[in-house]
Amino acid sequence: MFKNRLLFIFLLLLPIVGKAELTVEVVGGAAQQIPIAIVPFAPPPGSAAIQQDNVTNVISADLRMSGLFRVLETRGVATQPHTISEVKYSDWTSIQAQALTIGTVETLPGNRLKISFRLLDVLKQNQLLAMEFNITQAQQRATAHRIADMIYEKLTGEKGVFATRITYVNKENGRYSLQVADADGFNAQTVVSSKEPLISPSWSPDGTKLAYVSFEKKKPVIFVQSLVSGQRIVLANFKGNNSAPAWSPDGTKLAIVLTYSANSQIYVINSDGTGLQQVSFSNGIDTEPEWSPDGSSMYFTSNRGGGPQIYRMPASGGDAKRVTFEGSYNVSPHVSTDGKLLTFIKQTPAGFKVAVQDLATGQVQTLSDTTQDESPSFAPNGRMILYATNVGGKGTLAAVSVDGRVKQRLKDSGGDVREPSWGSAIN
Repeated sequence: MFKNRLLFIFLLLLPIVGKAELTVEVVGGAAQQIPIAIVPFAPPPGSAAIQQDNVTNVISADLRMSGLFRVLETRGVATQPHTISEVKYSDWTSIQAQALTIGTVETLPGNRLKISFRLLDVLKQNQLLAMEFNITQAQQRATAHRIADMIYEKLTGEKGVFATRITYVNKENGRYSLQVADADGFNAQTVVSSKEPLISPSWSPDGTKLAYVSFEKKKPVIFVQSLVSGQRIVLANFKGNNSAPAWSPDGTKLAIVLTYSANSQIYVINSDGTGLQQVSFSNGIDTEPEWSPDGSSMYFTSNRGGGPQIYRMPASGGDAKRVTFEGSYNVSPHVSTDGKLLTFIKQTPAGFKVAVQDLATGQVQTLSDTTQDESPSFAPNGRMILYATNVGGKGTLAAVSVDGRVKQRLKDSGGDVREPSWGSAIN
């Protein structure tokens, strides 16, 4: 299905399902995992039990998902502390925990909750973090993701991505839905629904808008939709096909692909739909633009040299230089936020796989173990790559770490999923 991607991006559409549960497969590297114990959060002494979305389970699942933590079983420990005064560090060294998280969930007037947590260093027997959150009932999962991010950052030195969001296209009962969900696949919400295909969602840098392509006008047209107000505008409805929107890092412009007068070429347009300017000029097909993090250049896929390869050019247009040289088919570029890595889809003898290239050295590593992959997208911290693949004849979302050791998949829910993009923090 990928051989026609440059010419007919819209033919990549597959049916989608919206509800899924994340499972994690960790391949190697287990010795480097941080052993952490997470005591189930509970009401403070003397408080009544409450019905809650289990904060502890969300935090535990998030840390497991990263592949960098080994979440220990705590039920066998005699004392289950919720305050520092209750902690017996010897209980936790006995199960080889290096870090310990304790906390409480308390009801407040007005249908609100107070969640308190502490992160402790078991070996040094001191406190690393302490925080309280005054939230609504509906904010439990989002708060648990934030806590997991704080734990992750404190223990690894890197930003977490558990409180971020993903978007993808869902086809069900003959309708296409553009959906936004938490990074773990929960809390999926429909942004727009249509009986005609929807493809190529792209996050604005601030996470408040999505650009996407809709066929509701019987041809590909690019829309921009606000996730705050629900308002949407037509960004590009020019002669021919309008496709592949990609936001500039400052959010003021988008790169788009038009067949305005010839083959597919790359243009830049203001985010309000004004100021159209062509930036690529070739006799081939130029598509799938991707801005560099500093906005000075643009990566894109082109067959100008024969087979599809990835090139780089100044964002304002100009001389394009080829970036990928390993293999005869490399498409769908996406750059890490630090500008050091490029992920893309590479054709191998075994099929189409997610690959990553060090832009300084040119070294390429194939990461995925699936064979029909597409649409790779870096997590905001550059640690993982989200992509779509095909397993057992059905599409699904998957993710792989940039070193290939951690692999994750959404369980089969009876449908197919495509066009994922990893976005910003939950509002």
